[in-house]
Amino acid sequence: MTSTIPTEHLDILVIGAGISGIGAGHYIRTELPAKSFAILEGRATFGGTWDLFKYPGIRSDSDLHTFGYEFKPWEAKDSIADAHKILDYLRETIEENDLGDKIRYDHKVLSADWSSEDARWTVQVEHAGEQFAITANWVFFGSGYYDYEQGFTPEFTGRDRFQGQIVHPQFWPEDLDYAGKKVVVIGSGATAVTLVPSMADETEHITMLQRTPTYIMPVPKQDPLTNLFHRAFGHKIGHDLSRKRFIWQQRGVYVFAQRFPDLARKIIRSENAKRLPKGYPVDVHFNPPYNPWDQRLCAVPNGDLFTAIRHGKASVATDRIATFTETGIELESGEHLDADIIVTATGLKLKLFGGVQLSVDGRPVDVTQSVIHRGAMLSGVPNVAIAIGYTNSSWTLKVGMLFRYVTTLIRSMDENGQDVAVAVADPEMPTRPALDFEAGYVQRALHELPRQGEADDWRMSMSYFEDAKRLNNELSLGEESGLRLSSSKRIAPAGV
Repeated sequence: MTSTIPTEHLDILVIGAGISGIGAGHYIRTELPAKSFAILEGRATFGGTWDLFKYPGIRSDSDLHTFGYEFKPWEAKDSIADAHKILDYLRETIEENDLGDKIRYDHKVLSADWSSEDARWTVQVEHAGEQFAITANWVFFGSGYYDYEQGFTPEFTGRDRFQGQIVHPQFWPEDLDYAGKKVVVIGSGATAVTLVPSMADETEHITMLQRTPTYIMPVPKQDPLTNLFHRAFGHKIGHDLSRKRFIWQQRGVYVFAQRFPDLARKIIRSENAKRLPKGYPVDVHFNPPYNPWDQRLCAVPNGDLFTAIRHGKASVATDRIATFTETGIELESGEHLDADIIVTATGLKLKLFGGVQLSVDGRPVDVTQSVIHRGAMLSGVPNVAIAIGYTNSSWTLKVGMLFRYVTTLIRSMDENGQDVAVAVADPEMPTRPALDFEAGYVQRALHELPRQGEADDWRMSMSYFEDAKRLNNELSLGEESGLRLSSSKRIAPAGV
């Protein structure tokens, strides 16, 4: 349909109104108060992942003192929080930062083309059946890296034979009735270990069917020391203290597991065994073939998964699927799992930039040939900031630093009469995939991801402390950094 909407120009366009995009809105408001901006959200409401997923028990698998924003204290007593509390927190952030009129819902971004002549992006948007353009000097992608339109489900032999209901957690039916029924959850990641204890009390029985075990650690849903900090010092100081403590704790656990994997494995096994029934085959169901933190470790608040198993409401089966049958799943061992409902908690798909097609001067950008600069920009793609958080600690820890870095960069450029920033990578620099992580959803998408380099400014750090030093302490711009800054014809030369 031909657009009747006049082309609007903004200084900054943010894509996505989830935890990243809302955070970006705060940093623009506070660091660049004179800039015009909007946040475009393809769905009808804010929240991203936390609104999309509706399955029972959905919660964070990181503490909210680090998964939440540095600038907004997490005041609830639960450190591991349910989705509705996270949405309340995001709603408050929108209100406190006066972002309500900046978020435009049901605005799906289709493509973005950079014009070197005009030094700006032209972004094609679809809303209410009409397509139109918005131009912007900068585009911030806060769209995460999940595909919101489809999850990942392997091909299961005999799937069509099953006479019950098959559900993927990403598309949970609001009217799904599992009371008194036999349920099999296929998977062993964060979604599966959340679903099983959340559904166990209502089902006749629920089984977590896994091909490979995952490291699972019980954590307190409410952290006593954190809540003491908040009572003693108030929410602001309490949040700062708790955040610093959890940052060190997350990093310490990760480094310990990487350096002493055998000891870490023994500790995790011991924590599992003491919460399971006596004689339980721990080494069959909770003994992964890889080292701790080669994949993300799953946290279970108050050990709820182990409680469900101990009470006989849930069980774990570790085997491969031979075929679906009319009444359940037959395993390669010959065992049959009866089921009325099968939940395929088999993972997610990655989709960078929310599926937006990028081009520069009309030439499509092949992101697999781009190298990420300081975790924030793509080589060869001017005036774009991306938000990819940590895989080994809280996502938002990195996202906050990235947007603060980019807003500082823009402010510095304004002061120097510059309006174009582009990262330029040495074509001879060795590169590797942007994410060094063995999780299935990452491995399946490596061929679609940008690259990272070996040099410091081109390495995709997964250490908060490295990034804090690199991104927070100094801007360190210049030719040697790989970042090229320039002035377009729209910016008058100094002294003119």
